Order: sequence, then C-alpha cells, then structure tokens
Amino acid sequence: MNVLLIGGGGREHALAWKISHSPLLEKFFAIPGNPGIAEFAACVENISIDDNAALVKFAQDNSIDLVVVGPEAPLVNGLADALEVVGVKVFGCTKAAAQIEGSKIFAKRLMKKYKIPTADFEVFDDAQAAKNFIRTKGAPIVIKADGLAAGKGVIVAQTLDEALSAVDTMKNFGTAGKKIVVEEFMDGEEASVLALTDGEKILPLIAAQDHKRIFDGDKGLNTGGMGAYAPAPVVDEKISKLVEEKILKPTIAALKSEGIVYRGCLYAGLMIVDGLPKVVEFNCRFGDPETQAVLPLMESDLLKLMNCCAGGNLSDEKISWSKNFAVCVILASGGYPNSYKKNLPIDGISKAKTLGATIFHAGTKISNDELLTGGGRVLGVTMTAPTLREAVEKVYRAVEVIHFDDMHFRRDIAARALK
Repeated sequence: MNVLLIGGGGREHALAWKISHSPLLEKFFAIPGNPGIAEFAACVENISIDDNAALVKFAQDNSIDLVVVGPEAPLVNGLADALEVVGVKVFGCTKAAAQIEGSKIFAKRLMKKYKIPTADFEVFDDAQAAKNFIRTKGAPIVIKADGLAAGKGVIVAQTLDEALSAVDTMKNFGTAGKKIVVEEFMDGEEASVLALTDGEKILPLIAAQDHKRIFDGDKGLNTGGMGAYAPAPVVDEKISKLVEEKILKPTIAALKSEGIVYRGCLYAGLMIVDGLPKVVEFNCRFGDPETQAVLPLMESDLLKLMNCCAGGNLSDEKISWSKNFAVCVILASGGYPNSYKKNLPIDGISKAKTLGATIFHAGTKISNDELLTGGGRVLGVTMTAPTLREAVEKVYRAVEVIHFDDMHFRRDIAARALK
C-alpha cells in the first residue's frame, strides 16, 4: 500500500513509527512530516495541511491507497470528504463527524439528546449572560471555547474570580471562543479511551491517562498534554465495558441517527466519578500524547486496522496487546504554553535511544544538519517495561540524558497510578 500521513507532530511520528512496521506498506509519504517522521517517510513540506485541493492532487499523483489524517483541523476542514469525492480511501472522519471535536456545543447537545453521560452545561454567546450564570452556580466550574483551540480552550476555574476572568479569556481564541460552554465541575479521575471504528463496529484501544497541566501536581495552565501512560489502571475491566456500552457504541449510533457515518478514531476524554465514566470531551482523532504511550503496546498491524476502518470492513478484526506498561514524558520549551524560544540545539537523543527509549519528535526541525527546537512541545520520550514503576524509572533516566536550553518537563507522570 502507498500511504500518505497528514501532520507533523508527536502523534504523527508515533503513527508513522507504527505504520512503518506493517508488511502492507510500500511507499510512505508525510505532509509536512518532521525530522523523526523522515526516518520512515518522504516528507513534503511545501504543501499546507489546510489546502484540500493540493492534498487531493498529491494523493492522486502518487497513487496513494490510504490517507491517514493525524490532526483535527484538516478533518474539521473537510479533507476526508474531498478525498472520498475522488475515490481515495481515508482514515479520518468526515467534516460532519468532525463536529464532535470542532464544536463543543454540537458534542454536548448530541450527548444530551441521546443520554450519553456527561456534565450538565449551558451555552452562551453573550459574556455578561455567561458571567451571571456562573455567579448563580459558583465555583469550581468549567469554561470551554466552542471551537478548536489547540487543546488550550478549556479552563477549570477553582474560584469565582477565575471563572469570570475565564469568560473574557475566551476572546483570545478568536472565532473558536465566540460561543462558550459553561459546564459543571466533575470531581474524579481522568482517562482517555481511543477507539477505531468503521461506522458500525468499534474496537477500543487500551485506556491511557494524559497530564494536561504544565506543572507537577496538575498545577498551572492547560497544555496540549505533558505526558501519558498506558494502560491506565483507573479504567478496569468493569469501567471498560461501561465505556464501550454506555459511551462509545451509543455515540456512533447517535451520529448515525443524525445521518453521520463516523469512520476513523474516536477519542473519548473521560472523568471517572464514583466508579462511573462520564464524557469530558470527544476528539475526532488520536490523542497527543496518549498515542505515544498506547501504540508501543499494540502488537497488531495498525495499517491493516486503519485500512479496514476506511473500507467499512472492521468486523472480523481484533487487537492484541503487550502485557507491558508504557510511559511518555513530554519535553517542552520553557515558557510553553505561552511564549517560548525556538531554534535551540538538542543533544542526547542517541544516548537516550541506547537506554531503550523511543523518541517521538513533536516540535523539532533541522538547520545546517543540526537538530533544533521548533515548537512548544519538542519531544516525547517513551519507555515500556513489565511494571509501571519500572517504566517510570526508565523513562526519567532517558529524559535526564537529553538537553536543550530551558527544557521543561513534568516529573510526576503516572504518579497517581503508582500511589
């Protein structure tokens, strides 16, 4: 199979790494890719992932059998629809299905209509009305931008002042923050469950736990994710069944009832409250950095599974898993998720690999044959081991040998599970 991967972050590097193991793979391209992805695929940097016409033309010109879409923006932008029109198979959902991430309001109203467990909510397009509502509810409370905000459009406000300020902050997200969702605060433990689906059958992957806040102890601003581990023990066999039967299957069925066939990866961000899972949010693609922790444990052929999803014939497939644990620690630029420096030399990756680490490039670039920082989240360092404690110890040993100026990382990834 000739495969085109869309995207250039840590999630896409993990997808490329896993796809590269498939015996089905023939030619492999990535747009735009990154220095890590370039180990496996020919990277094409002069086409924008927002340019559907150029992406479709590239797929046709290069006899692509399957396009794998990594990030959410091209899906919300209708890339899957544009590819399907010309008969190119795509792993990734349609524009209509991508609303489940592209609009928090769409997702919340869908869940309410079809009784999928989630937090109570109200929708506002007037800041003053939102603030008045918040004053009646008090804190803690959650404020969300309706549209895409790169994982940063959610504020969990612990005080009333913080909540009122969060309403004003939503303006920073442009059109994504014109409408906002104000949601009840759910007190529990978070987990992420990704599932592959062909629009009928659902294959849930093992659960992971992401660490959204920038600092240890879940302090500071929300980020795109500072680390993850899998499997997450908070999602035991009983909760896994509840997630599948009460959330994943009903959501795919609800979308179908609305005339939307969902094919690709459905990400359910969950809160486990008193032993019951509720939906915090849905995403229309693989999670980042959950993918960097989940895929190293998958023993099945991911490319085959993706092709079955795209072709609507997932029914006979199963997924086999390693018995190990995986931990991914994100190395970020100091100052992220606010302003940060770029173009800083990165050292120690080769040494980390000799310790057994798998390194996923998230925000890197090459200039004059030197690897430099190029984004807020720079690298994902992943280790697997027979126990979670051993995986944690190994990953932090690998992290210690990598260096770039002002490098920041959390030192408590998986600490909750170890307790």
